[in-house]
Order: sequence, then C-alpha cells, then structure tokens
Amino acid sequence: MAEKKEERLAREIYSAVGGPQNVQKLIHCMTRVRMTIRDYDKVDMAKLKAIDGVLGVVQEDTLQVVVGPGLVNKVAQVMIDQVGVKLGQDFPDDLESKSEEHLSDHQKAKAEVTEKAAEFKAEQKKKIKPSKTKAVLKSISNIFVPLIPVFVGAGLIGGIAAVLSNMMVAGDIGKNWNEFITVLNVIKNGVFAYLAIYVGINSAEEFGATPGLGGVIGAVTLLAGVDPKTPLQNIFNGQALSAGQGGIIGVIFSVWILAMIEKRLHKVIPDSIDIIVTPTITLLAVGIFTIFIVMPIAGVVSDSLVGSIMWVLKVGGAFSGFILGLFFLPMVMLGLHQVLTPIHIEMIDKTGSTLLLPILAMAGAGQVGAALALWARCRKNKKLTNMIKGALPVGFLGIGEPLIYGVTLPLGRPFITACIGGGIGGAVVGAFGNVGAIAIGPSGLALIPLITNGHVLGYIFGLLAAYVGGFIATYFFGVPADAKKATELD
Repeated sequence: MAEKKEERLAREIYSAVGGPQNVQKLIHCMTRVRMTIRDYDKVDMAKLKAIDGVLGVVQEDTLQVVVGPGLVNKVAQVMIDQVGVKLGQDFPDDLESKSEEHLSDHQKAKAEVTEKAAEFKAEQKKKIKPSKTKAVLKSISNIFVPLIPVFVGAGLIGGIAAVLSNMMVAGDIGKNWNEFITVLNVIKNGVFAYLAIYVGINSAEEFGATPGLGGVIGAVTLLAGVDPKTPLQNIFNGQALSAGQGGIIGVIFSVWILAMIEKRLHKVIPDSIDIIVTPTITLLAVGIFTIFIVMPIAGVVSDSLVGSIMWVLKVGGAFSGFILGLFFLPMVMLGLHQVLTPIHIEMIDKTGSTLLLPILAMAGAGQVGAALALWARCRKNKKLTNMIKGALPVGFLGIGEPLIYGVTLPLGRPFITACIGGGIGGAVVGAFGNVGAIAIGPSGLALIPLITNGHVLGYIFGLLAAYVGGFIATYFFGVPADAKKATELD
C-alpha cells in the first residue's frame, strides 16, 4: 500500500528535526505544525525546507512547519500517534534510547557524532532565545490557537442565525423559523457566553496551573449568583460591577496570578493536606482579588483600548485602513498579530463586532492578487505556478500562509507589492466605515457571512480592491526576473 501524504510528511519532518527524541512537545494551528525542539543543533533546516509539501519554516520560540490547512491536522496527528502522546503533551524522555535499538551501526555512529555537538546547545539557545515581548505573544497565541476552530464554527452558525432572523423580521420567511434560529443561537452562545471559562482553562494550562482552577476564575468574572438588586460594588467608584467586566484580558491576568500562588503553595503546603488546602486558598485569594481589583481595573483598560481603536478608525478612515492593511502581514511575520485576538474579542463583547478584522483581512486578499499576477507573468515557471494553483483556493478563503511562505515571501518583491494591495483594500474598507465582523473567523471570502448587516458590500468592495491592487502592483513592479525563467516540475 502506498504511503499516505501525511505519513510521508510526518516521517520526513521527524527525520529533518533530529527524530521524535529531539521534540519536547507538538501542537498545531490552522496551517503549521509547531514543535518545541530540545536541541536545534540536530535540526537540518535546509533538509526541512526542501521537503515536498512543506510550504515554509518559521523559527521562533517554536519550530513551525507550514504544511497548509486540513493537512496540518493529519500530519500532527500522525506525528503524535507515533510517539503515543496527545497534542501539547511532553514527549517521553527515553525516546532516544528506545529508538537506538533499531538503528544501524552507521546510524548509531552518526548519532554519536551528533551528540558531541550538544556542547553548543546553550550557545544556540541564546541565539534564538525569545525576548519578553515574544514570550508574552507566545503565551497569548497558545491560549487562543486551540479556540480558533471554535470561533470559526460558532461564528458562522451565529452569522446564519443573524441572516435568518433578519429575513424573518423582513417577512421573507415565516415565524416558524424562530425555533430553529433559537437553536442556532444556543449553539453559538455555548462558546461566546462562557468564553471566559475556556480562556481561563487554557490560560492555566499555559501558565502551569491546574486547568480547572483557571476555569473557575474565568467563571468568577461572570458573577454567577449575584442578585441584580444587591450587586457587588466597584471599590474604586462605588458603581455596580457588571458580569464580564474586564473581559478576557482580566481573566488572563488573574489566572497568571493564580498560577504563581498555586505553585508557591505546592512548595510550602505538606503533601498530606495539599489537595485540600492549596486549591481552597488559591481560589479564595485570587477570586476576591479578581472581583474587587482586576475586574474594575481591567474594565477601564478594556474600555479605553476599544474606545481608542474605534476613535482611530473613525477619524482616520481610509488612511487608517491603508496603514493597517499595509503592515498586518509584517506583523504576522514578527508574531505580533497574536496580541490582536483578545482585542477582537473585547470589541465584539463591547460593541457587537470587531472593525479591525475586516480591514486586516485585506492583507490576505493582497496576497491573492499578487499570486494571480505571478501566475500571469511566470507561466513558464511550472514549479511556481503549480505552487500558486495549490495555494490559491485556500487563499481566497482567507488562509494566506501557503501563499506567504510558499510563493510571495521567498521571492521577496511580491511580498511587498502584496502588502500594498492589502493597504489599498484596507483603505476602501476604512473609507466605507463601520464594516465589522460579529465573530472571529477566517478572512477572505469566508468572512462574508460574519460581516455586520448592511455592510457586506463595503467588505466585498474592499476585497476586490485588494485583489486588483495586489495584482497591478505585482504585475508591474513585483515580479523578479528569476521567477519568469522556465522551470519544470520535479
């Protein structure tokens, strides 16, 4: 039986990174297999990038191998199944000794030589040691990446419910649809009504606390059990605290505090009573701290942040849209885009939609326009055009990493002209104004069902402008001479 593509990729990726024994743990996002590497001296980057099916490699705090949407789930699953762990779990430390039993003499000799290079491990680690800013961004990413499929699914369900509800109000469909619409909203609210709990659990896992305790702290911000007639008071201004005040920003901060307290208590509380005393003290202390300190302060921070962004978009209009659309992809390259996820969620919670997401989505549309221009100008380059054909469908649906890492970024200039296309699309969306998305989801055409009512055309015109802008800028200014040379498929 022929080897499946995901099995081949898993095998070749392991081979290039020094085997599963050189991987500490593995997770994945929508397009990337993300591995925490034990020793980067054992990673053959050139071999990794040359694997057929690998669209790009990003080396930050983790080693990220871009294989594309859909396929990434299968590849990651094969890789963890081979080791016998789950996503995000640490790989066993004795993998190397077990695997050596099956090595040939040549492979053992090679492994011994490789081991001698371990003395350079510390130096290599220093070269790639993330800054404090990158560490924060990594944590934010780890908290929200597992929730992205949930946001997409629940968001689209909510979008369908909103469309049907409007059609019912307009008389286009009968009131007998009301129960079905209610069911759709119940499913959607299963995510967004209790998002603080999910974020609390993921935050606890990221910070090394007990996940259940993190979930409780997230639930504390919902103020369950508080009588509206006798609300809890904001100790700073005397006003009533409201459920969800401070949003997920407050939840993340509180769980970070919880993790530090719990770890400290585990060290000082005797083992015989640890399971009773530690969670009780931790929840009591952090719960009170969250309600009376974090919620009021985080509420002010959250309101100010959302208000500032709304003001910039309202005043800046097309100019703000152009700048955001232009620089979003460079932010993605630096990993800075991760900090936008909690901002999107706060904007949706406070205003019903995020005005940032439709503008930032234009960056991916600029990539599509650039890819189409390369396809038109570089027809003799069969390897390039074949890559474009494979990456364009998901590019139209808002997943741009295959185009970024497989097409535009390796060529250099097309990446810049694609960013310009994104800026043009962002300017159009910014000029229309109030084009928001009711949930976080994919960009591109797939975001259309999530656009707020009455503003879909503004988003579509922005997409078209980004496609055309990216195409024209790339067609005339962004095609490297080498890219037009004739090549055949391997």
